[in-house]
Amino acid sequence: MTTESGYGLWSLVILNSVFFIFFAFSFTKPKTALDWRSLGAFSAFIVALFTEMYGIPLTIYFLSPWLTKLYPNVDFLAHENGHLLHTLLGFSGDPHFDPLHLLSTGLLVFGFYVLSSAWSVLHKAQKKGELAQTGWYAKCRHPQYLAFIIIMFGFLLQWPTLPTLLMFPVLIWVYVRLAKTEEKLAIDAFGDAYVSYQQRVPAWIPSWRGNHDIAQHQ
Repeated sequence: MTTESGYGLWSLVILNSVFFIFFAFSFTKPKTALDWRSLGAFSAFIVALFTEMYGIPLTIYFLSPWLTKLYPNVDFLAHENGHLLHTLLGFSGDPHFDPLHLLSTGLLVFGFYVLSSAWSVLHKAQKKGELAQTGWYAKCRHPQYLAFIIIMFGFLLQWPTLPTLLMFPVLIWVYVRLAKTEEKLAIDAFGDAYVSYQQRVPAWIPSWRGNHDIAQHQ
């Protein structure tokens, strides 16, 4: 594969994968086996994504008979045309500024913000041996897992590939399973306090009344 195709850029695969995985690592500071599984699932998604984004465009190769028939004048081996939703939805101009890519950027920023904010609360609670239930933990019980899901969905909006589209629902299932295991451990550690927390705070969809509810129960 030549560099003219916009792919075969393995240095960019490695650099981007390392950057985003280390970025997530710096916010989560994994200590337990559950922490490492969570980061590992996210890392697998990131590596698969950037391998197709800069290395080997397997999705474009697989779909090329259909794509070239529908869009005979589009060179899908040009890197910018790897933004498949940009072409399929009929957007024009620079794909980095279409509505989906801008939404994607917003979701990525928001996801990493939630990840960072949730880790700060969890880290302080762990140091004190307390139950994390302020900040994002007052809005939903699994903000770090939710943040990973938001980040992955954001990446899918700007660069969907068949492997990552298949991985996404599987990884959601993985995070749901990890959350259930984590809650069993939390009940063992905190007993009725965590059961009460479960009754007040939703698992996944943030409640913006969370802080008020907690204040009422303290």
